[in-house]
Amino acid sequence: MKTALHTTFGLLMLGAAIAAQAADMPVVKPLRGTIDSVQADTLNYTTRAGQHQSIMLTDKTGIRLISKTDLDSIKADSFVGSAAIPQSDGSLKALEVTVFEASLKGSGEGHYGWENADGTTGTMTNGTVGKLSKANGRTLTVQYKGGEKQLVVPEDVPIAYVQPGERSELKAGAKIVLFPADDGKSARGVAVGKDGFTPPM
Repeated sequence: MKTALHTTFGLLMLGAAIAAQAADMPVVKPLRGTIDSVQADTLNYTTRAGQHQSIMLTDKTGIRLISKTDLDSIKADSFVGSAAIPQSDGSLKALEVTVFEASLKGSGEGHYGWENADGTTGTMTNGTVGKLSKANGRTLTVQYKGGEKQLVVPEDVPIAYVQPGERSELKAGAKIVLFPADDGKSARGVAVGKDGFTPPM
C-alpha cells in the first residue's frame, strides 16, 4: 500500500513538474470563430462564444487553407503540427494533428505553449516526423530544432491538411483560427476551413 501511495505521489509530482514546465513556455493564444464578412482590409467574425470582433488584414497576413484528411497521410518526413497534452511519461497525447504541404515545411517549427479551444493550456509541437510506430493508434517521433517529442495520436483525433490559401477564400460562414500580430489589431495569419471544415487546432 505504501509503495502504491509513493508511486501515485511520484506520478502526481511528475505531472505537476510537466505542467510547471509547460507554464514556463510562451503561450500562443489563437482566436477562433466564424467569418461574418470581409470589408476591404477588415475581417469581421463571431467568436465561438458569440462575440462579434474585427481584425485587420495586411499584405503580410498569411492565409492557410485547412481541409480534412486521415491518419494515413502522415508519413516519415512529413512536417506536422499538433496541439497536445503532456503525459506523465514525458510523451504528448495529440488533440489534433495538422499535416503541412511540403512547401510550408518549417512553419511555426518548435515546441511551445498553446491555448486550446476549451481555454485550457497545452502544447503545440511543429516538426518533422521521424520514426512511426502503430500501437493503439500511432506514435510519432517529431523532431524540431533543439529537440524532439514522442507524440501519441489516438485513432479518434481530427487530422487536417494545411496548404497555402488566398484571401478570396475568406468568405462569410467559413470557420477560422486567427493568429494576431504583436500589435493585437492585425492578423499575422488566418487558417480557414475548406468547404465548411472547422480547423481543429
